Amino acid sequence: MEQAATVHKSAKQDQFEGVDFYQIDDLLTEEHKLIRSSIRDFVKREISPYIEDWAQRAHFPYEIVKKFGDVGAFGPQIPETYGGGGLDYIAYGLIMQEIERGDSGMRSTASVQGSLVMYPIYKFGSEAQKKKYLPKLASGEMLGCFGLTEPDHGSNPSGMKTNFRDMGDHYLLNGAKMWISNSPKADIAVVWAKNEDGRIHGLIVERGMEGFSTPETHNKWSLRASATGELVFDNVKVPKENLLPGKSGLGAPLMCLDSARYGIAWGAIGAAMDCFDSARRYALERIQFDKPIASFQLVQKKLSEMLTEITKAQLLAWKLGKMMDEGKATTSHISLAKRNNVAMALEIAREARQIHGGMGITGEYPIMRHMMNLESVITYEGTHDIHLLILGHEITGIPAFK
Repeated sequence: MEQAATVHKSAKQDQFEGVDFYQIDDLLTEEHKLIRSSIRDFVKREISPYIEDWAQRAHFPYEIVKKFGDVGAFGPQIPETYGGGGLDYIAYGLIMQEIERGDSGMRSTASVQGSLVMYPIYKFGSEAQKKKYLPKLASGEMLGCFGLTEPDHGSNPSGMKTNFRDMGDHYLLNGAKMWISNSPKADIAVVWAKNEDGRIHGLIVERGMEGFSTPETHNKWSLRASATGELVFDNVKVPKENLLPGKSGLGAPLMCLDSARYGIAWGAIGAAMDCFDSARRYALERIQFDKPIASFQLVQKKLSEMLTEITKAQLLAWKLGKMMDEGKATTSHISLAKRNNVAMALEIAREARQIHGGMGITGEYPIMRHMMNLESVITYEGTHDIHLLILGHEITGIPAFK
């Protein structure tokens, strides 16, 4: 009964209708709006009623994987031939926005699958690899993860120690990866490792291969409804046909990260909109000094600044989406949007927490959960500072991180 009451109360709270002060919907196609509506309904039905409980218990709901597949959240930008949605990057962004409006950890599950597992297999894989893995990943029959970050190499992935040797009829893989979303539950991992010449290649490692383990990371304060872990390779025999043949070098995984960072630029807007919507509703209902706190100037200042920043971020993401579709977006363009929009969302979460007062730290409202999640989002897929230096390199031609 207690669980049912919690679910009912959470479901009742999700009255979100969207934030569109500058009529940005006019820039979207009918298909875009239909897709957004479909995912918004999905989030209200499958995530919002349960997310606070999942986060409190640090529980990853594995059943959501198949549901994401059914609703088309995995690889929406991958061609339909391989089970994807065949959609444009605006549609992909809107899907990420709506899922992160529900929870950043849920969006991590979807964006890792689409941008960091399906995308490299589609972009760099053989035809046999595409046919073997992509349809199952798209449907949610398989869950994947992406192995780049190592215990001693985060912002500097080129220093990776994970390596493989050619043993004639197979490769022998050794090393470890850390902070890997989906790893404890993943069926496959797209792993980046160096060959004998120090050249970085991608390999598809399957669960069940001897010497391959995925220890889970516990005691997280952030992304608590997302499964995070390690990838450990102890003399893992990887079939030669599991090497991604299309591209080698660090540029290959960085291309995947560009796609994922693009999704984050949209996703962060969803988290910000949820915090703003909750703060606005609370300010209109909360009575102090015989009137709603929404009538006080400082509360109106906070809400006005929130709406302004969300609107700017929406326009930035929309323009970036158009550039992605036209093949004109660069890593620097994506870095600017990821950095700006995540910082914007985190600041809005903090201001929204103030408007909610003490209630803002409880699971009755989504604010503290979003705030803790965004503390991870501002660090992963390139830290806030590294994205700043990527822009600095673009502006000056001088790389400050080497």
